[in-house]
Amino acid sequence: MSIARASTIANDSPFCESRRNMKELEDDLTSPAAMNAPLHEIEQMMRTKSREMLREMMQTHFDRRSEQERPVEVRDADGNEREQTRRGNRKVMTEFGEVELERNLYQAPGVAGLAPLDAAMELPEEKYSYQVRRIVAVESARASFDEVVELVRKQSGAEVPKRQVEELAVRAARDFDEFYRDRLCKPEQTDHLMVLSFDGKGIAMRLEDLRDDTRKKAEAARAQRTRIRLASGEKPNAKRMAEVAAVYTLKQWPRTLEDVLHGLRTKETEAKRPRPTSKRVWASVEHSPQRVIDDAFDEAFRRDPDLHRRWVVLVDGNRDQLRRIKRAAQRVGVEITIVLDIVHVLEYLWHAAYAFETAGTEAAEKWVEDRLHALLTGHPAAALGTSLRGMIKRHDLDAKTAKPVEKCIQYLARNAASLHYDRALAEGLPIATGVIEGACRYLVQDRMGRTGARWSLAGAEAVLRLRALRTSADFDDYWLFHLAKEHERTHASRYADGDVPNPLPPSRPKLTLVK
Repeated sequence: MSIARASTIANDSPFCESRRNMKELEDDLTSPAAMNAPLHEIEQMMRTKSREMLREMMQTHFDRRSEQERPVEVRDADGNEREQTRRGNRKVMTEFGEVELERNLYQAPGVAGLAPLDAAMELPEEKYSYQVRRIVAVESARASFDEVVELVRKQSGAEVPKRQVEELAVRAARDFDEFYRDRLCKPEQTDHLMVLSFDGKGIAMRLEDLRDDTRKKAEAARAQRTRIRLASGEKPNAKRMAEVAAVYTLKQWPRTLEDVLHGLRTKETEAKRPRPTSKRVWASVEHSPQRVIDDAFDEAFRRDPDLHRRWVVLVDGNRDQLRRIKRAAQRVGVEITIVLDIVHVLEYLWHAAYAFETAGTEAAEKWVEDRLHALLTGHPAAALGTSLRGMIKRHDLDAKTAKPVEKCIQYLARNAASLHYDRALAEGLPIATGVIEGACRYLVQDRMGRTGARWSLAGAEAVLRLRALRTSADFDDYWLFHLAKEHERTHASRYADGDVPNPLPPSRPKLTLVK
């Protein structure tokens, strides 16, 4: 019998202890000391005492549930009838603090007991309540695990150590893939573009959680290295690439060359620019890049199952990524328009410009603008590459100086089929990967790239999933789905036909006044 239960035996109300504490708090608030205390001390006192009062009320509620439990017939998932019972206690860490529940355990030789009251109350298998787990999940998506420990302690009555914080985050994110695969997604009745975009972002991992090739390189480098500090430019082989994906709807927006070169930063142009809608972004460090890309195409197909819309894929020119994208498109049976991100093209042009002009000068800027103008007006990439190779000869550049120019030529030649910007602008297609670049920053880098952080594979994947749910505004729907799956795993799966007997008396239906 719990202390709270024993203390209320001789009283009329099970909440008499809580009412006594409330009276003490009222007296404290009207005492001479309180009337002369600063506000922050009053707030601290109320927070401390009210938490304990709420914990006691929760304990009383648990005790009442325990008292009302009645015997039921229990048949486990193997069809065995559980006839042996005993009373057993378990502790639950709630948002208000730790409480204890006494309930019937239905037993059989060699297997764990079944507690129908646990199922009726939808208690988790571990100590921490689902509300505590939700707090941990939400905060782990934005703050470090150490910060979550402190935040939970300060803002609730729960105590969750760091290791348990990471474990709870992993459990909270376990139904992510199934949620998006199974959720009802109504086809979008629109003729707007279906846009997909992909990129990769490295995450510093623990050695044992690196991909095999990277881990072997890291181990070899570590065995050969005698210095503590890495030399300039030395690769530590400490990162595992996370594949980042985005799927969204975008209205077509035809533009002119002047819009791109001169008007992008004006308020009038920004006001006209269509904004992405129905945007979903996510990243995975656990799944292969092909799996993430396939999932993105599946998400787009759920939105456009009849393939009536135009599908546009924005890429940065990575050859492996392009092969995976074409493979995914062929699997779905959709025709896609691949557009190369103009910002990546500009990066190659700027590096090439510095082989001919001084960095930071108007001449260098003019050099880049002329080549960009040529691409935007439909000048063939092959012709531009030929022009650059001729400039190398005319300026008699040595191999080292000409290297960035050669890289630019190869990049343009490799992606010539995706460089028809004149058509893209006329047809209102996007030509920049701002959405996916932003996702790499706020979805991955802002949380995962903290100085000194080394992630486990399970912890990194869980945080990426939780951040994706919040970013895509799906967390609340996901949490309801997750709770249903948890109940199925923890309770229903252990009973015959998934039928959990309810050991609590049925609630009385509300009476309806008939006039």
